[in-house]
Parts: sequence; C-alpha cells; structure tokens
Amino acid sequence: MSDKIRVRFAPSPTGGLHLGGVRTALFNYLFARQNGGDFILRVEDTDQTRFVEGAEEYILDCLNWCGITPDEGPHAGGEFGPYRQSERKALYREYAEQLVEQGNAYYAFDTPEELDQKREEIPNFQYGHTHRNNLRNSIFLPVNEVQQLLKDGVPHVIRIKVPVDENIGFNDLIRGRVNFETSTIDDKVLLKADGMPTYHLAVVVDDYLMQITHAFRGEEWLPSAPVHLLLWEYLGWKTAMPQWAHLPLILKPDGHGKLSKRDGDSLGFPVYAMNWTDPKNGDLTKGFRELGFLPEAFVNLLAMLGWNNGTDQEIFSLEELVQQFSIDRISKAGAQFDFEKAKWYNHEWIKQSSAANLEPQVIPVLRQHNIFAENYPQLKKIIDLVKDRCTLLTDFYEHSAYFFQKPTTETIDWPSIQPKWNQAKTDFFRAFIQKSQEIETWETVVIETTFKGLVQEKGIKIGEVMLPFRIILVGGKFGPAVFDIAEVLGKQEIAERIEAALAFLGR
Repeated sequence: MSDKIRVRFAPSPTGGLHLGGVRTALFNYLFARQNGGDFILRVEDTDQTRFVEGAEEYILDCLNWCGITPDEGPHAGGEFGPYRQSERKALYREYAEQLVEQGNAYYAFDTPEELDQKREEIPNFQYGHTHRNNLRNSIFLPVNEVQQLLKDGVPHVIRIKVPVDENIGFNDLIRGRVNFETSTIDDKVLLKADGMPTYHLAVVVDDYLMQITHAFRGEEWLPSAPVHLLLWEYLGWKTAMPQWAHLPLILKPDGHGKLSKRDGDSLGFPVYAMNWTDPKNGDLTKGFRELGFLPEAFVNLLAMLGWNNGTDQEIFSLEELVQQFSIDRISKAGAQFDFEKAKWYNHEWIKQSSAANLEPQVIPVLRQHNIFAENYPQLKKIIDLVKDRCTLLTDFYEHSAYFFQKPTTETIDWPSIQPKWNQAKTDFFRAFIQKSQEIETWETVVIETTFKGLVQEKGIKIGEVMLPFRIILVGGKFGPAVFDIAEVLGKQEIAERIEAALAFLGR
C-alpha cells in the first residue's frame, strides 16, 4: 500500500452524471486534498453494451465545472495508467486465470438459455454452492472435457468460487464493523465471455495496481463487498486492501427510496450535474448548471447531503470544505434531497459572490434574450444591484432586463398610477427632466437630493411621485432603490422614459 493517500472516482460512461456520483467524487477529492493525496479518475467502461459515446468527456466536464479536477486519469495521464478499464483488458484475464489455477474460481460454460431455464425450474435460483456441482462448469465436468471446451473456444465465463458457511467482514470508516455470511452469496462472474472483466474483478485489480488507499463509494455497493473481500484475500493482497467508506444514499424528498436518474422530470428538478443529451435518441435531461446554479453552490449543497461539521454553519467554500471535512462526520442514514434547500444555497452564493465572478455567467443568460451586455460598462453595477433578488442565474434577466430594454406601453403597470394621475404630477416630472439635465455629477445621492428638493418646491407629497417614478423607469413595482436605477440608466435614458410615459398618460 502506498504511503501517500490515493483515492479514485470510477464512474461508468453510460450517460449523465447523477448528483450522487458527483458527491462521491467530491468526498474523494476533499479527503485527498486534506491529506495531500492524489485524486484519480478511472473510467469503468468494461460493459460495452452500455457504453455511450461522449459520456466520458461529459463526466470530466462536470468535474471541471465543480472545481474537483482529477490529478490522474484518461485526460491527465499518470504513472498508473491506462485509466480506462477497456484498455487494461489483458490484465484482468491474467488474474482470473490465476484464481482458477488456485481453485478459487472456475470456468462456467452454461449458455444464457440454459441459465434462463434453470431460473424457471428452480425458484430463487442462484449460481452458487447449492447448484454449481451439477451445472456446466469446470467443477462438475471432467477435466478432459473442460480442456476440450477451452481448446474449441466454447464461450465461457470465469466465476469466483465462494466458500460455504464462512463469516467475513471489514471495518467500514462510516459504519464500523460489517459482516457477511458467505452461504448467502452467489458465485459472481469475474470475467465475461467477451474477455472483459465484471466490476467485481476490475475494481479489485485496479485498486491494487493503482495503489488506492481509501475507497469512497455508495452504500448500494455494500452487497458486493464480500466478493471483493474474498478477491483481495485470494489474490494475496489483503494487507494492501484500501479502507472502505460506504456513503449514505441520497433519498427522494419524501425519504422513500433512492433519488434515481428517472426522478428528475417527475419531481420537477434536475438530478444531473449538467445537461445531458442522449446521443441515441436525442432526449435532453436537464442539469443544475443550465438551470442556473453556481458550481460553488452545487458543491456546497452536495457536501451537506450526509455530512456536517458539527456546527450550524451551512455555507462552505470548497477551500473550507477541504479544511473541515472529516469522515467521522458523515452520517450512516440516507440524506433526503430538498430542492427548495438547494435553491436556498444557490441564492446565498449569488448574494455573496462578487459582480466580477458573476459577470461571465450572467452575460450568457442575457444573451439568450438578445441582450448583448459583454461591453456594457455598467453591467457589474447592475449585477450588484439585483443579485440579492436572484435565486438562480437565469433570474438575472427578469431582474435586470429593464436596464437594457425600455418598458413598453404594453408592459408598464399603468393601473397602479393612472387613476391618481393629475396635471401636478405631469408638471413635476417635466420639471424633473429639466433639473436632471443640470446635474453635473450623476450619482445616486445627487439624483435623490434633486428629486426630493423638487418635491418640496412643488409642494407635493413624496409618496405621490415615488411609485410613479419607479413604474415609469422599470415598468412595475419592483427592482432595487429607484435612485440607484436612475444612476445606472443615465440622465438621457430616464428623460426618454419619462417623456414616453407622459405622452401615454396625456392622451
């Protein structure tokens, strides 16, 4: 085992990346960074029937977006490559054959049809110690027949030979001691007929050869643990076995069942990190990024699904998570996903983010609505004015559109000002246009002082003209402080908007 901490995230390139997968990657990353270790991406693409073109690149894009970039992997390289299991195929057969020679595994020549028939004949059929002694395998068949079948190239798999009536276990970093009775475990396939390994063999061989010291994975892998324990023992690597931590499930909002990839549309929120388009049928599954989540918020909310630092603190930067993460604060119980809480995290992160950080992410949002604000000098100021009102990045259009586009006579909330409109208000706003042109330093405080001074001069109540002023500038009863809006718009623009409103009201 390496003296250096080495962890791995090992997804299968079969489609979009579920938020549970990103959380697994995150916890691996945090543990590695905290301990000065390495974070490895290993692509488990041995199931070629489920391989999806573009999925590997998508996974890496998701990790990069989250800021949890691997130190080693298919795209980064490293001394323990190759990092795609499909490129390590020859390795696995070598170890599978070793297990057969030792008597810890065997060849099985049963066809899929024969196994289907057994399942029909025998309720709850398992290929294990109960039935393996009378099936078409190298345990039951004569040695010469097995040799001939192999010589003739008859399709076969290699299965582990699970011992009977043994108790095996390990110390989970989250759950403590976990034990299993081997008599309940079937003889899992280790090497498939196409020569590709199953997950069981590949994960053990690769963790050993890549010197993985700690393995974080979802609790759904616990039932596979006894097979892996046996393989570590049979291959003579038991002392090099990584320490395991089985993470709690991420549950549906009602707490009933694991939050699956199919739940997104039905529950009305994404379960993928980023948009994923299925190359086979063109179906789009929406992701958190495109919905308008900041990567900082997404990482923050994932960290809090099953972990806390023992205080009431909820907002953590990635750097703070690295400093404070600890395995002993990971819960054993499943974590219910709450989309409203997820949006709260995003709102908090938007509020505390600088305009400079938000600007490159707001520009594309505005561009989707034909607002090209790349070179707009006041954009940062606008972002600072409206960010407290935005829960998602996509909200920036709704809350800032009026800075770039004049409200139209069709969109202005006339009913809120028209019934009480009179000649005195018309005179006030005409006078304000004149006064505003005389302002030399166009700043909020000066605009406000000028406006309120005119109110006193005209002998009207401030409340009678403040709401109309806001509605004339932005179209409705919304937005930040109205004099801040006026400063950003500029004296010429507010004059044009007031003139347009007066023309409509004076019809």
